[in-house]
Amino acid sequence: MLALPHMEPLCRLVERLRSDGRGVVPDFDPMDGGVAAEVFFLLEKPGPMTDAGASGRAGSGFVSRDNDDPTAEAIFRFAAEAGIARRRSVIWNTVPWWNGTRSMRREEVAAGVDHLEELLDLLPHARLVIGIGRKAARAEQLVRKRGLAFLSSMHPSPINRAARPVLWASIPREWEKARLRLDQATAHDGTAPVRGD
Repeated sequence: MLALPHMEPLCRLVERLRSDGRGVVPDFDPMDGGVAAEVFFLLEKPGPMTDAGASGRAGSGFVSRDNDDPTAEAIFRFAAEAGIARRRSVIWNTVPWWNGTRSMRREEVAAGVDHLEELLDLLPHARLVIGIGRKAARAEQLVRKRGLAFLSSMHPSPINRAARPVLWASIPREWEKARLRLDQATAHDGTAPVRGD
């Protein structure tokens, strides 16, 4: 499925990122919208379950809401509750490299944000970016400069669920509000709304 037309440009980007030698770069999920996506979920950094070559409990090799971890499970459920169809969304990370640690150095985040310009060029239908977590919020200025809507969202991690359960449970409502605003805007310019199937 990585060779399908909606994935090929993204796969070429992943190959270029891998050549940087900063760490493991998982693939985009071909079950998502790829270059046809209208909603771009921008997380912070890949986790161990994206690393297919890991020893022990190996991951999928994809940035995917189907990965076997609580954050991916929450994204799957929250996006559905918000009415954001999978085929109209794509998931990526501000820092695209997994290097064995969840910590993110300032230089690493800056390098990841620099690559976002190239990714956004490959997403001509994107109209809304949901920045998930504080590090993802660093991309807001770049996103807005390109005329795209930006929503800063709490990260749906199990840590946040334990620390702030009420706010964590409100995440899908915030995503839904952003999706509804986007639907209203698309109704005015004649493009397809970003609601679920």
